[in-house]
Amino acid sequence: MLGSLYLLWLVAMTTSLVSKAQILTPQDYEEEDDEEVTTPSVAVPCDYDRCRHLQVPCKELQKVGPVACLCPGLSREDQHPDPPRLGEVQIVAEEGCAVAHWCAPFSPVSHYWLLLWESNGAPQKSGPLNATVRRAELKGLKPGGSYVLCVVAANEAGESHVPGADVEGPENWADPSFGPCRKLIMPPRPLTLVYAAVGVGTVLVLLSCAALVWHFCLRERCGCPRRQGNAQASDAL
Repeated sequence: MLGSLYLLWLVAMTTSLVSKAQILTPQDYEEEDDEEVTTPSVAVPCDYDRCRHLQVPCKELQKVGPVACLCPGLSREDQHPDPPRLGEVQIVAEEGCAVAHWCAPFSPVSHYWLLLWESNGAPQKSGPLNATVRRAELKGLKPGGSYVLCVVAANEAGESHVPGADVEGPENWADPSFGPCRKLIMPPRPLTLVYAAVGVGTVLVLLSCAALVWHFCLRERCGCPRRQGNAQASDAL
Protein backbone atom coordinates (compact mmCIF):
# COMPACT_ATOMS: atom_id res chain seq x y z
CA MET A 1 0.00 0.00 0.00
CA LEU A 2 2.78 2.44 0.91
CA GLY A 3 4.66 1.53 -2.25
CA SER A 4 1.72 2.35 -4.49
CA LEU A 5 1.21 5.69 -2.76
CA TYR A 6 4.88 6.56 -3.17
CA LEU A 7 4.72 5.65 -6.86
CA LEU A 8 1.66 7.87 -7.42
CA TRP A 9 3.39 10.78 -5.65
CA LEU A 10 6.50 10.34 -7.81
CA VAL A 11 4.45 10.32 -11.04
CA ALA A 12 2.57 13.48 -9.96
CA MET A 13 5.80 15.36 -9.18
CA THR A 14 7.39 14.37 -12.48
CA THR A 15 4.33 15.54 -14.46
CA SER A 16 4.28 18.92 -12.71
CA LEU A 17 7.99 19.49 -13.36
CA VAL A 18 7.64 18.64 -17.06
CA SER A 19 4.67 20.99 -17.47
CA LYS A 20 6.58 23.86 -15.87
CA ALA A 21 9.75 23.30 -17.92
CA GLN A 22 10.46 25.69 -20.90
CA ILE A 23 11.61 23.97 -24.06
CA LEU A 24 14.03 26.02 -26.19
CA THR A 25 13.02 26.10 -29.86
CA PRO A 26 15.28 26.96 -32.85
CA GLN A 27 13.68 30.43 -32.85
CA ASP A 28 14.93 30.99 -29.31
CA TYR A 29 18.46 30.14 -30.40
CA GLU A 30 18.18 32.70 -33.28
CA GLU A 31 17.04 35.40 -30.86
CA GLU A 32 20.04 34.72 -28.66
CA ASP A 33 22.34 34.98 -31.69
CA ASP A 34 20.74 38.30 -32.67
CA GLU A 35 21.36 39.69 -29.23
CA GLU A 36 25.02 38.80 -29.52
CA VAL A 37 25.34 40.44 -32.98
CA THR A 38 23.73 43.74 -31.92
CA THR A 39 26.32 44.32 -29.23
CA PRO A 40 27.52 47.97 -29.52
CA SER A 41 30.81 48.23 -31.49
CA VAL A 42 33.78 50.47 -30.73
CA ALA A 43 33.57 54.04 -32.12
CA VAL A 44 36.03 54.91 -34.93
CA PRO A 45 37.26 58.32 -36.20
CA CYS A 46 34.91 60.07 -38.61
CA ASP A 47 35.78 60.33 -42.31
CA TYR A 48 36.59 64.01 -41.86
CA ASP A 49 39.40 65.85 -43.66
CA ARG A 50 39.80 69.50 -42.69
CA CYS A 51 41.58 70.22 -46.02
CA ARG A 52 38.88 68.61 -48.23
CA HIS A 53 36.78 70.97 -50.36
CA LEU A 54 33.05 70.93 -49.52
CA GLN A 55 33.72 68.83 -46.42
CA VAL A 56 30.56 67.93 -44.48
CA PRO A 57 30.79 69.12 -40.83
CA CYS A 58 31.92 66.41 -38.46
CA LYS A 59 28.84 66.80 -36.25
CA GLU A 60 26.66 65.75 -39.19
CA LEU A 61 28.90 62.77 -39.91
CA GLN A 62 28.33 61.58 -36.35
CA LYS A 63 24.60 61.23 -37.06
CA VAL A 64 25.21 58.70 -39.86
CA GLY A 65 25.47 55.07 -38.82
CA PRO A 66 24.40 53.10 -35.75
CA VAL A 67 27.41 54.25 -33.72
CA ALA A 68 28.57 57.87 -33.51
CA CYS A 69 32.08 58.31 -34.88
CA LEU A 70 34.77 60.41 -33.19
CA CYS A 71 35.47 64.02 -34.26
CA PRO A 72 38.76 65.87 -33.77
CA GLY A 73 38.96 68.13 -30.77
CA LEU A 74 37.88 71.75 -31.29
CA SER A 75 38.24 74.90 -29.25
CA ARG A 76 35.26 76.41 -27.49
CA GLU A 77 32.54 78.18 -29.47
CA ASP A 78 32.88 81.35 -27.38
CA GLN A 79 36.51 81.79 -28.47
CA HIS A 80 37.89 83.33 -31.65
CA PRO A 81 38.79 80.64 -34.20
CA ASP A 82 42.41 79.79 -34.83
CA PRO A 83 43.85 80.97 -38.18
CA PRO A 84 43.34 78.58 -41.12
CA ARG A 85 46.35 77.21 -42.98
CA LEU A 86 46.73 78.49 -46.52
CA GLY A 87 48.06 75.68 -48.68
CA GLU A 88 48.72 75.47 -52.41
CA VAL A 89 47.96 78.49 -54.61
CA GLN A 90 47.74 77.63 -58.31
CA ILE A 91 48.52 80.60 -60.56
CA VAL A 92 47.06 80.69 -64.09
CA ALA A 93 49.03 83.43 -65.82
CA GLU A 94 47.15 83.08 -69.14
CA GLU A 95 43.84 83.99 -67.48
CA GLY A 96 45.19 86.35 -64.83
CA CYS A 97 43.74 84.36 -61.93
CA ALA A 98 44.78 82.12 -59.03
CA VAL A 99 43.09 79.27 -57.13
CA ALA A 100 43.76 79.17 -53.39
CA HIS A 101 43.36 76.09 -51.16
CA TRP A 102 43.32 76.09 -47.36
CA CYS A 103 42.69 73.82 -44.36
CA ALA A 104 40.17 74.51 -41.61
CA PRO A 105 41.46 75.23 -38.09
CA PHE A 106 40.64 73.10 -35.06
CA SER A 107 37.93 75.58 -34.10
CA PRO A 108 34.21 76.04 -34.81
CA VAL A 109 33.86 78.05 -38.06
CA SER A 110 30.69 79.59 -39.48
CA HIS A 111 32.22 81.12 -42.63
CA TYR A 112 35.45 82.27 -44.33
CA TRP A 113 36.55 85.21 -46.44
CA LEU A 114 39.69 86.25 -48.35
CA LEU A 115 41.80 89.40 -48.03
CA LEU A 116 43.96 90.58 -50.96
CA TRP A 117 46.54 93.37 -50.81
CA GLU A 118 47.80 94.73 -54.13
CA SER A 119 49.60 97.89 -53.01
CA ASN A 120 49.62 100.33 -50.12
CA GLY A 121 46.19 100.82 -48.62
CA ALA A 122 43.21 98.78 -47.54
CA PRO A 123 42.91 95.18 -48.80
CA GLN A 124 40.15 93.88 -51.02
CA LYS A 125 37.71 91.67 -49.11
CA SER A 126 35.76 88.85 -50.73
CA GLY A 127 32.22 87.86 -49.84
CA PRO A 128 31.52 85.29 -47.11
CA LEU A 129 32.30 81.69 -48.02
CA ASN A 130 30.46 78.68 -46.58
CA ALA A 131 32.13 76.74 -43.76
CA THR A 132 32.40 73.68 -46.06
CA VAL A 133 34.45 75.59 -48.67
CA ARG A 134 38.20 75.01 -48.84
CA ARG A 135 38.94 76.49 -52.28
CA ALA A 136 38.33 79.85 -53.94
CA GLU A 137 39.32 81.53 -57.21
CA LEU A 138 40.82 85.01 -57.49
CA LYS A 139 40.27 86.83 -60.79
CA GLY A 140 41.52 90.05 -62.31
CA LEU A 141 45.14 89.70 -61.18
CA LYS A 142 47.55 91.84 -63.15
CA PRO A 143 50.51 90.21 -64.97
CA GLY A 144 53.72 90.92 -63.11
CA GLY A 145 51.80 92.19 -60.07
CA SER A 146 52.74 91.48 -56.44
CA TYR A 147 49.99 90.56 -53.95
CA VAL A 148 49.46 89.32 -50.39
CA LEU A 149 46.62 86.82 -49.89
CA CYS A 150 45.14 85.86 -46.50
CA VAL A 151 42.26 83.55 -45.57
CA VAL A 152 40.21 84.46 -42.47
CA ALA A 153 37.91 82.20 -40.40
CA ALA A 154 35.02 83.57 -38.38
CA ASN A 155 32.38 82.40 -35.91
CA GLU A 156 29.97 84.04 -33.47
CA ALA A 157 32.84 85.00 -31.15
CA GLY A 158 34.85 86.84 -33.80
CA GLU A 159 37.45 86.25 -36.50
CA SER A 160 40.89 84.69 -36.69
CA HIS A 161 44.08 86.73 -36.40
CA VAL A 162 45.74 87.99 -39.60
CA PRO A 163 49.52 88.30 -39.16
CA GLY A 164 51.09 91.38 -40.72
CA ALA A 165 47.73 93.06 -41.41
CA ASP A 166 49.14 96.41 -40.27
CA VAL A 167 51.98 96.29 -42.82
CA GLU A 168 51.49 98.71 -45.72
CA GLY A 169 51.84 97.00 -49.06
CA PRO A 170 53.05 93.56 -50.11
CA GLU A 171 56.59 94.82 -50.64
CA ASN A 172 57.07 95.26 -46.86
CA TRP A 173 55.35 92.03 -45.85
CA ALA A 174 57.48 89.15 -44.55
CA ASP A 175 56.35 85.85 -46.05
CA PRO A 176 56.08 83.08 -43.40
CA SER A 177 56.38 79.49 -44.56
CA PHE A 178 53.33 78.33 -42.59
CA GLY A 179 50.20 80.29 -41.83
CA PRO A 180 47.02 81.88 -43.24
CA CYS A 181 48.79 84.30 -45.61
CA ARG A 182 51.08 84.09 -48.61
CA LYS A 183 52.78 86.47 -51.00
CA LEU A 184 51.91 86.03 -54.68
CA ILE A 185 53.89 87.27 -57.67
CA MET A 186 52.05 87.00 -60.95
CA PRO A 187 54.33 86.16 -63.90
CA PRO A 188 53.88 87.96 -67.22
CA ARG A 189 51.46 86.33 -69.60
CA PRO A 190 53.07 84.05 -72.22
CA LEU A 191 51.68 86.13 -75.08
CA THR A 192 53.16 89.24 -73.51
CA LEU A 193 56.57 87.56 -73.46
CA VAL A 194 56.21 86.59 -77.13
CA TYR A 195 55.24 90.14 -78.09
CA ALA A 196 58.14 91.50 -76.07
CA ALA A 197 60.59 89.11 -77.77
CA VAL A 198 59.25 90.03 -81.21
CA GLY A 199 59.49 93.72 -80.35
CA VAL A 200 63.07 93.44 -79.11
CA GLY A 201 64.04 91.45 -82.21
CA THR A 202 62.45 94.02 -84.49
CA VAL A 203 64.25 96.87 -82.75
CA LEU A 204 67.58 95.06 -83.08
CA VAL A 205 67.00 94.45 -86.79
CA LEU A 206 66.11 98.09 -87.37
CA LEU A 207 69.18 99.26 -85.47
CA SER A 208 71.39 96.94 -87.53
CA CYS A 209 69.89 98.22 -90.78
CA ALA A 210 70.29 101.82 -89.67
CA ALA A 211 73.93 101.19 -88.75
CA LEU A 212 74.63 99.66 -92.18
CA VAL A 213 72.90 102.52 -94.00
CA TRP A 214 74.79 105.09 -91.96
CA HIS A 215 78.07 103.28 -92.66
CA PHE A 216 77.54 103.23 -96.45
CA CYS A 217 76.36 106.82 -96.51
CA LEU A 218 79.44 107.89 -94.58
CA ARG A 219 81.67 106.09 -97.06
CA GLU A 220 79.97 107.78 -99.98
CA ARG A 221 80.41 111.22 -98.47
CA CYS A 222 83.95 110.93 -97.21
CA GLY A 223 85.24 108.54 -99.82
CA CYS A 224 87.18 105.37 -99.31
CA PRO A 225 90.81 105.90 -98.13
CA ARG A 226 92.00 103.15 -100.47
CA ARG A 227 90.43 104.85 -103.50
CA GLN A 228 92.01 108.16 -102.58
CA GLY A 229 95.46 106.54 -102.27
CA ASN A 230 95.12 104.89 -105.72
CA ALA A 231 94.07 108.19 -107.31
CA GLN A 232 97.08 110.06 -105.92
CA ALA A 233 99.47 107.34 -107.16
CA SER A 234 98.08 107.55 -110.72
CA ASP A 235 98.44 111.35 -110.75
CA ALA A 236 102.08 111.07 -109.74
CA LEU A 237 102.80 108.79 -112.64
